Amino acid sequence: MSLSVKICGLSTRETLEAALSAGADMVGFVFFPPSPRHISLKTARELATVSGRRAQKVALTVDADDATLAGIIDALEPDILQLHGHETPARVAYVKRKFSREVMKALPVERADDLKILPDYVSICERILFDARPPKAATRPGGLGTVFDWRLLENLDLRLPFLVSGGLTADNVAQAVRITRASGIDVSSGVERAPGIKDVEMIRTFIRIARASEELTAR
Repeated sequence: MSLSVKICGLSTRETLEAALSAGADMVGFVFFPPSPRHISLKTARELATVSGRRAQKVALTVDADDATLAGIIDALEPDILQLHGHETPARVAYVKRKFSREVMKALPVERADDLKILPDYVSICERILFDARPPKAATRPGGLGTVFDWRLLENLDLRLPFLVSGGLTADNVAQAVRITRASGIDVSSGVERAPGIKDVEMIRTFIRIARASEELTAR
């Protein structure tokens, strides 16, 4: 299985085009006002036109209600809904059924015990995303540039693809892929020059190094 590269938190035509041209498999858009990467539905509609079918579009939401999800789907037409809040397995199953979209559930990881809830979601989702558990005082659940102990995912045997996120950069992505053997990696703050401000060259470099790490891991 080839490595899926996701660039998340895109908010401008220039950086989206850079991610697409560099070969990103997934492009993520954040719909969560506390985040510096939050975009409006108007912007989402414009960026959806740029993206077309060149990569899978992922809509990141945090405990969004049905009306919010409906508006996002109408504007972006995402391929995947990334649920990054405290959504229960029942809520995830409901969202998947109601909106007929693939669902990727983000799970916070800090210690081995955090993986005990995995079976409850594996039977429902198409993908799992492992992210670093945010500090208690954090105002958002991700995009904080925090790394978790990737060794917690060593020899993880899931029946579905999983992605690793949290503090990834061009400097550590190869190590993350080697340790976790993840089917995908997800970067946001690691390709920014300031919170919410993506850097075109950092995007290109990250994708290039991620692809190289995939080839090394496959040997």
